[in-house]
Amino acid sequence: MLVPKVLRNLTRKRVLTMEWMVGESPNSLLVRSGASSEAVDEFTEVQQLEAKRCLLDLVSKGVEATLVQLLETGLLHADPHPGNLRYTPEGCIGFLDFGLLCRMKQEHQIAMLASIIHIAYGDWGALVCDLASMDVVRPGTNLRRVTADLVEALGEVDYREGIPDIKFSLVLGKIWSIALKYHFRMPPYYTLVLRSLASLEGLAVAADNNFKTFHAAYPYVVKKLLYDNSASTRRILYSVIFNGKRELQWKNILLFLKVGSLRGGPMGISMSASNEPASQTSEHDVSELLNIILRLLPSKDGAVLRRLVVTADPVSLCSAMISKEAILFRQHISNVLADVIYAWMSKTIMRDNKPWSPYKAQTIELEEQTKTTTLSQLYTIMRDRRVKVIFYRMVREVRRHPVLLLRSCWSCFTIAVMALLISVPRFIAHCTESFFNSLAFVPRRIAVGLQQTF
Repeated sequence: MLVPKVLRNLTRKRVLTMEWMVGESPNSLLVRSGASSEAVDEFTEVQQLEAKRCLLDLVSKGVEATLVQLLETGLLHADPHPGNLRYTPEGCIGFLDFGLLCRMKQEHQIAMLASIIHIAYGDWGALVCDLASMDVVRPGTNLRRVTADLVEALGEVDYREGIPDIKFSLVLGKIWSIALKYHFRMPPYYTLVLRSLASLEGLAVAADNNFKTFHAAYPYVVKKLLYDNSASTRRILYSVIFNGKRELQWKNILLFLKVGSLRGGPMGISMSASNEPASQTSEHDVSELLNIILRLLPSKDGAVLRRLVVTADPVSLCSAMISKEAILFRQHISNVLADVIYAWMSKTIMRDNKPWSPYKAQTIELEEQTKTTTLSQLYTIMRDRRVKVIFYRMVREVRRHPVLLLRSCWSCFTIAVMALLISVPRFIAHCTESFFNSLAFVPRRIAVGLQQTF
């Protein structure tokens, strides 16, 4: 995000002088993309596709920039129409004309964040409470009737990958109709925020009718909840992740981690438009999610995740880990343990083996390759005291349930056996390959004689 600097030595009471910003306006990008009927034949198909990509990138970054202003700084550029936006050659979004600004209170920022999450999960009752916290719903309004009308108006929303597959303008229109019915108040900041998001979505829809603002905004909102360790954001996260019995909602936490791992590009669009088979996508997602968990748990940014694990009911957490839905996670853990065993065997057994000494450098290099980021993260977790405390607490609670303890032990045994079955054949195959490669040092005449014999 770029903001032009004010040249104060050239600024007077009636004249504001700012630096010149080089970049294209959204209107020119719309014309080049073919979305506008003006001079469409003047541009090639490649130019149209490039203009469309730039426009969608501008809108995605504009949505994220708006959310940063909305949820972080509280000071919002409230007039992002096409004349006030520029897309620079470096791929940045520039804002012009700061004559219309909006400042939000912190409690309104938190309520706005909660409303995005509750819309994403279809929790319309909580959304009404968020609107009340934003001073939109008047005191004394029958919240149950408002909730019933919201359920009737928005209950048919379809979800794709856990994110509402609906345009922001449509949600805004339905909420607006209910607001007129119950005489909601529209604070100036609320109207300006909705106007900003609707303007950005209008730009994107002009170039791509399938663009969804929620898909662009949701990854940032999830990251805000996962990395912001404040009490207010934790309350919002817990309301989604846990049920009334402090039981972890497995699907919700997986969705949070998956969406939170998305970064760069038109966020959320690539996730929903993937053409990969479902099985391949699931295995790839599981690998990415496990890497995120291993990275976050011992890190400074993992305070929210560690609090989630500590707050969750240990019995429900253990049940989730051995459930049928977590089978891909267990398989991936087996693969990680297999890498650990394979690296250890390569280091211990092949250390002083003389016949294979020409390939000792290859073995060391292979060992370094095996210690991937996932392995180093696993080693870090095993040495982290905070993770050990969480693990011992979980074991103490699970010991009170003999059946669950037995199933957990059997699951751990299965993971260990699978790791051995994966690592040992790999090591034998590597040893065999190294042994036959050493035959390349046999004198040439013997090798030629063996070749003629066979």
